[in-house]
Amino acid sequence: QVQLVESGGGLVQAGGSLRLSCAVSGRTFSSYEMGWLRQAPGKEREFVAARNWNGITYYADSVKGRFTISGDNAKNTVHLQMNSLKPEDTAVYYCAARAPSGGLGYSLRPPRAYDYWGQGTQVTVSS
Repeated sequence: QVQLVESGGGLVQAGGSLRLSCAVSGRTFSSYEMGWLRQAPGKEREFVAARNWNGITYYADSVKGRFTISGDNAKNTVHLQMNSLKPEDTAVYYCAARAPSGGLGYSLRPPRAYDYWGQGTQVTVSS
């Protein structure tokens, strides 16, 4: 069993930056494939970024070039660095994990792919 706890959300102006953190306990994060997903009010949860068992990263087209997912082995934490934030990035951001499946990158995109979830952290980008 793994527990995920997000932090780092907040209110930021458009063009600003935030770094989200996902503290992983129970197992080392490298034992899992990790993802960040988000859900805006009235919308379905959507894929943002993921890191597979081999360290390969994947991004939604809407955040490519602005967001970076990374892992800190010493702190057993996964980060999501978000730069050049836009009002449309406003959402609750969730950290998620699943056991390595050997699947292709697109298999990390749907929310149903993940077995474990954090409680979420709110990101609000003002215009």
